[in-house]
Amino acid sequence: MRYPRGMKFAAMAAVLAMALTACGGSDDGDSASSDSSGSASTLKIGLAYDIGGRGDKSFNDAAAAGFDKAAKEFKLENKELAAKADEVDADKEARLKELADAGYNTIVAVGFAYANALKTVAPDYPDTKFQIIDSEVPGDNISSYTFKENESAYLVGALAALSSKTGTVGFVGGVNNPLIQKFEAGFKAGATAAKPGVKVLSTYISQPPDFSGFAAPDKGKVAATGLYERGADVIYAAAGLSNNGVFEAAAAAKKWAIGTDSDQFQTAAAAVKPYIIGSALKGVDTAVYDFIKAVEGDSFKSGTTALGLKENGVGYVINNEQFKTYATQIDKFKADIVSGKTTVPDKL
Repeated sequence: MRYPRGMKFAAMAAVLAMALTACGGSDDGDSASSDSSGSASTLKIGLAYDIGGRGDKSFNDAAAAGFDKAAKEFKLENKELAAKADEVDADKEARLKELADAGYNTIVAVGFAYANALKTVAPDYPDTKFQIIDSEVPGDNISSYTFKENESAYLVGALAALSSKTGTVGFVGGVNNPLIQKFEAGFKAGATAAKPGVKVLSTYISQPPDFSGFAAPDKGKVAATGLYERGADVIYAAAGLSNNGVFEAAAAAKKWAIGTDSDQFQTAAAAVKPYIIGSALKGVDTAVYDFIKAVEGDSFKSGTTALGLKENGVGYVINNEQFKTYATQIDKFKADIVSGKTTVPDKL
């Protein structure tokens, strides 16, 4: 996730490449592997995906990249379990318990949707170390990682506004909840800062408790097409797997799109790459790897770690050459956020 200008995430890019070559899951989305070298380590790592799972080319794939890197580097037995559409907290509880009962004593829960399940399950497994991404869950055996996505969204909001010829830009969110609203808030603020008077259109694919908006490329395409028809010529998508549909809409309309969470240009289909300006970046891969490394090194700490621009936990990348001229301006916005001169809103 990250890279040319604004923030060097070469390590993230390398990790993402590793994820794409790592062994995939079985047909039902589950996989397991063990090291045959006879490592003396007793650490076994498990990962429970959010909706969209491995292969979403965004949030889940970023988590998989960090997971794969740790499994390979530390030669650890590992197992991953996929999420299912329309599942409830009980399904997530069962998934976490399945891993813990099988002896996976270091478990990553990918996504805020696991918060309630983890609150229920973690106390029953005090010797198991848990990580949750995108939520804060208290517990002596829980490490929570959150990100200041509003800060990276601010930067691509500025990029979108500067790139727009119509003066109208758009935002497509996967699910209308506080986390994704944080992306929208930052995007709007950045667009307005870069080009006062810019018009920002927003839409969401699904409403809670329906979380299918993160895994519905067809609906993502419809949502984006609607914004393009209303005058937007650049759309920022924060919708997980559904981002792929937004990219398809951009290509069909011959307009522009910006991805999120990982450098989505790198994994996009060839037909849509020319229409992707860049992406907002989120170091989920690094967070997962660092958590497993900490447990492996006996330095696990419970509590919450919040990562923003200052901590190199989020950033941006511009892939399309014709828009790289805006990098200097965007880097100035970034510097103002890091220094504290600019405070980015995290709510609408």
